[in-house]
Amino acid sequence: MWLIWTIIIGFVVGLIAKFLMPGPNEPRGFILTTVLGIVGALVATWLGQGIGWYGPGESAGFIGGVVGAVILLAVWGFISSSRNG
Repeated sequence: MWLIWTIIIGFVVGLIAKFLMPGPNEPRGFILTTVLGIVGALVATWLGQGIGWYGPGESAGFIGGVVGAVILLAVWGFISSSRNG
């Protein structure tokens, strides 16, 4: 059951991140949006543990996942714009 919740929450986080940071080169589709949300939460957890916001075994929450996904979209936009320009 946790896998289904992970997919649902990842999709919602990915949607919110894409809404906050729209762009022409953003990943499209259900699967890529879900992966964006899940990986965004992993990035936020990794950065938060590195900075000291989260202890070992703690993970980023919903808002942290959105922030991580927005960071990923910013990096994605930077890389795709430098390739095309």
